Amino acid sequence: MKLTAENVKETFMNCLFKEGEDINTAVIGKGVMTNAGFHPQRLKDATPNIEAMLNELPDVFKPDSGGGMSFLQACMDKNGNQWGEHSNIDQLVCLGLASGKLKYLMPRDMWEILPGGMPYLVLC
Repeated sequence: MKLTAENVKETFMNCLFKEGEDINTAVIGKGVMTNAGFHPQRLKDATPNIEAMLNELPDVFKPDSGGGMSFLQACMDKNGNQWGEHSNIDQLVCLGLASGKLKYLMPRDMWEILPGGMPYLVLC
């Protein structure tokens, strides 16, 4: 799946719970600005698409070719094109964290020492 703001939003919305569903099984993605609880089966079904979109981030986000980069740099794809804004990035981060395909390099209470107070992320 191509990394676009529309694809991220669609995947994010499809993975959320629908009215009347039991939210006790939620898989939580704690983003920078947003926390989201995802339906476990829909999240699992979407994981290949989430991974494909994450893999379109610049190589510096990969553990073997950069080791991680700032949230602020995640608005660009690996070809140098801007694909989204901060809210779109945050949705992708929530999906990546919840699916186990992305992680923060430092705990939240240490983000203030990082440039712009923004976390660094690395693909898993």
